[in-house]
Amino acid sequence: MKASSYVIKLGFLFLLLTAFKCDEQDSNSRSCEDYISKLDLMKVEIQSLAETSVCDKNFECRSIGLGSKPCGGPWSYLVYSTSIDTFALHNLVDAHNKLEREFNMACQQYSDCMMVNPPLRLECEDNKCIAIY
Repeated sequence: MKASSYVIKLGFLFLLLTAFKCDEQDSNSRSCEDYISKLDLMKVEIQSLAETSVCDKNFECRSIGLGSKPCGGPWSYLVYSTSIDTFALHNLVDAHNKLEREFNMACQQYSDCMMVNPPLRLECEDNKCIAIY
């Protein structure tokens, strides 16, 4: 009888401690609003860099998938030219896409799951790259 009382008390103590434990994830994770703010800032930085690019006979137009849909794939394609630091642009886009994947999982996001196609071709008009779909 004493042993069963001890087991019951131990079980109650275990339940009590687990019910009121500090959740490590809460203290180390971002809120959904934090994710959105950070993603918005990163996107502005990415678009600003891409918009400084110019195209002519010396620079080639390119595109890169921007964003991460919850079902997979990018939300859109960003058009830029090789006149900018493409390594820096790719690093920014990769970091943005990774953070958005994390946001999608942490904040249980969903989307239409439609695949966004890359541009059929890129053209240079008035020293700016444009996408042709």
